Amino acid sequence: MVKKFYLDTAIWRDYFEDRGDGTRPLGEFAFQFLRKCSENNAVIFVSDVVVLELKIRFSEEQSKEIFSSFESMITWLDASAEQTSEAREEWRKRNKALPFKGVLHAIIARDNQAVLVARDNHFFDSLSSIVEVQKPEDIYFT
Repeated sequence: MVKKFYLDTAIWRDYFEDRGDGTRPLGEFAFQFLRKCSENNAVIFVSDVVVLELKIRFSEEQSKEIFSSFESMITWLDASAEQTSEAREEWRKRNKALPFKGVLHAIIARDNQAVLVARDNHFFDSLSSIVEVQKPEDIYFT
């Protein structure tokens, strides 16, 4: 069975900026995860929401460069009006305690039967009721 993943914007930033948190090489974790996805013919979903979030920080050229090494395994998605509406309702139910786009990422991943790959605690604490959430370094291929 083909494994499917949806990466939160922060994971793409970890990879592209080769970020760390002072003790862990987050960029290396993201790169190794993406490399394993490529080796195992996994599918990576990238939504228009992720692209828009990246364009806040990066130029058009840089945004394209982020994905360029992984084009063969990327499936591009647009968030639907229904997904956006459901995310807004879910976000309100949770008293706006989470970023709206985080909830939208979870719904898009769920609707595509993908694991949400993220690092922020709010994904694990609050969104695991919507979708399976994993850190890139915790995902194993067999």
